[in-house]
Amino acid sequence: MKFRTLAAAAALAVIGAGAVVAADEPQVVRQQMMKKVGGAMGALSGIAKGEKPYDAEVVKASLTTMSEVAKAFPEQFPVGSETGHDTEAKATIWEKMDDFKAHAAKLGAAADTALASLPADQTGVVAALGAIGPNCGGCHEVYRVKK
Repeated sequence: MKFRTLAAAAALAVIGAGAVVAADEPQVVRQQMMKKVGGAMGALSGIAKGEKPYDAEVVKASLTTMSEVAKAFPEQFPVGSETGHDTEAKATIWEKMDDFKAHAAKLGAAADTALASLPADQTGVVAALGAIGPNCGGCHEVYRVKK
C-alpha cells in the first residue's frame, strides 16, 4: 500500500516538474505574451466598438501591456525554439530576425505613441487601434502559421 502511495506521489512530482519546465520554454513564454496582447486588444476593441464603457485605466493598462510585450517579445525566439509546444511561429522569423524585430518595434512605437497622448474617449481608442492594429496583423501575416 505504501509503495502505491509513493509511486503515485513520484508520478505527480514528475508531471509537476514537467509543467514547471514547460512554463519556462520560450515557446510557452511567447504564447503567454501573445495572450496578454490579445486580452489588451480585446479590452480596447470592446471600448472602440461601444460594447464597454470608456475607462482610462483599462486603456492605459492595455497600451502599457502592448508596449512592454512588443519590447520583450523578440527575445523569446532563441535558436532552437523553432518547434515544440504547439508554436505558431514560422521559420521565417529566424531567417529574417532583423525584420521581425522591426515589426515588434513598430508595434511598441504605436503603443507608446498612444500612451503618450492617452486616448480620452471612445473615438481616441478607435484612432489608437487604427495605428496599432495593422502592426499586429502585418506581423501575423508574415511570421505566424495560420491554423
